[in-house]
Amino acid sequence: MTTRRPLDFDSGRLAIFGGSAGGNLALATALKARDLAGPALSYVMALYAMVDHRNTTPSAHEVTETGAWDRRTNVEAWEWFLAGQEPDGYAAPLHAEDLAGLPPTFIDVGTADVFRDEDIALAQRLLAAGVSTELHVYPGVYHAAEHYAPDAEAARHMWTVRFRALRRALSMQPVPVDADRDGHDS
Repeated sequence: MTTRRPLDFDSGRLAIFGGSAGGNLALATALKARDLAGPALSYVMALYAMVDHRNTTPSAHEVTETGAWDRRTNVEAWEWFLAGQEPDGYAAPLHAEDLAGLPPTFIDVGTADVFRDEDIALAQRLLAAGVSTELHVYPGVYHAAEHYAPDAEAARHMWTVRFRALRRALSMQPVPVDADRDGHDS
């Protein structure tokens, strides 16, 4: 026999985070939690999220042969993920019928990322649905650049912005202006 015990955490500070396909899953989880009335999420952080299966945006045609995530790898990934099925709004969150009622959402993406235009479109839809939305678009930054070049100034800046947003959303201590990507003072 299994006995379930409640988890000992502040349920008012439950956030979900994901990058790329994980950003898709974070958004899909937030949609599902909203639709099933729980668990209540306080914040969604979706980094360069994969949210549109169509691959028809300008950035989906511009970002090719990069050595990072690009049009070819994105088309393949959607084919694997959908296995020939038409996606619902959970599988392709940009196309969810209704985005109202989602928790405050943070999105960031680079201008050299295949997901640039779909993430901007998602932020616009979230705002139109009344969802508190924070969007950061980084000039010249490609998909998951902070993992390829973690010591680059842009990468450190991205992590600082993310940590500040998360701390603010969850009412935690502020991150110092000169904090590095690990949240420690430089």
